[in-house]
Amino acid sequence: MRLLLDIFGQTLRTLWAHKLRSFLTMFGIAWGVGSLLLLVGLGEGFRSGQRRNLETIGKNIMFIFDGRIPAANGATTTAQPYHLTYGDYLAIKANAPLVGNISPVINRNDIRASSEYTSTAGQVFGVAPSYSKIRTIEINTGRWLSDQDEAEHRRVVVLGDIMRRNILPGRPAVGATITLNDVRFQIIGVLEHQGEDGASATNLRFFVPLSTMRDLFRVKGDNQDDSVSFINYQPLRGDLHDAAKLEVHRIIGQRHGFDWTNSDAFNEWDTIKNLETVGKIFDVMDWFLGGVGIVTLALGAIGIINIMLVSVTERTKEIGLRKALGATNRSILTQFFLEGAFLTLLSGGAGLALVAGFMSLLAGLPQPPGFDTPRLVPISSAIAIGSLALSGIIAGLYPARKAALMTPVEALRTE
Repeated sequence: MRLLLDIFGQTLRTLWAHKLRSFLTMFGIAWGVGSLLLLVGLGEGFRSGQRRNLETIGKNIMFIFDGRIPAANGATTTAQPYHLTYGDYLAIKANAPLVGNISPVINRNDIRASSEYTSTAGQVFGVAPSYSKIRTIEINTGRWLSDQDEAEHRRVVVLGDIMRRNILPGRPAVGATITLNDVRFQIIGVLEHQGEDGASATNLRFFVPLSTMRDLFRVKGDNQDDSVSFINYQPLRGDLHDAAKLEVHRIIGQRHGFDWTNSDAFNEWDTIKNLETVGKIFDVMDWFLGGVGIVTLALGAIGIINIMLVSVTERTKEIGLRKALGATNRSILTQFFLEGAFLTLLSGGAGLALVAGFMSLLAGLPQPPGFDTPRLVPISSAIAIGSLALSGIIAGLYPARKAALMTPVEALRTE
């Protein structure tokens, strides 16, 4: 124990005797550790922010829209459009066992909403009650649409938060009545405010039962009597999304008379696939940024090897004198090895502490949309610590071995 304390004291004296050189070397190591953890942490913050943004829409959502049937090879006709229908929804619900929750949506933007206080325009969505299990729907007051509302074609409506403020400013909403294109509806619920700064379009919507929407406000256009605007659905599990998608393709292709294996015929958006793509992009970024940090660490380690070699050269006579007085190769090796390891660990610890403090400061600042506070990632911290330990061993061992192998005569006569 006494020997270790003596070595520790000698190490501090040596570092203090060469303050600028020691500081610059330690700065290189601290910068390497800090940059590795910060760059990976920034990437993880962006990844987490993108995932959170998608989950404000809903989790594991798949959208399918109207599409175009590609022309067959050699045919003179161009691609023909097809429209999704209420019958498609029923067929998918009955014949796609890998599809869990499903809801068609009829969307109209041209419906005038009025109350006794004011009038406004907004999106009117006709949806099935299961829509709330697919999309992020949080009730503030009242309730969501029920199966009974759908079965009885009730004229009831749920308001988005901004729409409630626009049409009933400062007044209670649940139980009040409004008109949609002069048709009276009773308000049964108001949603929680969605998204940051009102960014979610859900805040600007009216939700009515799908059956009521089909009675009163069908999709506009020629031959649109049974059409829906799009269909939302979820696979039973996230890992089944590709198989569930193929089931939906098969049913729609068969119902509309085209080759369902041709993916060009479908217009869709899969948030699961989108998250996977984003994840792969950030995995590559993590490896790249981690590589940059490790290279910086390696450069810092080279600096420590250099400073230790210089230290061995400057202390050659000291080494010779100590060996002449009985110091063993092992004690000399331990002295210089611990100096290199101490310098490395002190530098790495400083880098780790500084980046943790910087991330804590960032956590107190407003975060831009789609970006979460950077955080220390356990695997990158483990890589940094492992790399740092390896750097310390190399930086201390090689100069220490060189010092330990000196003979007392050679060391003492060195100028």
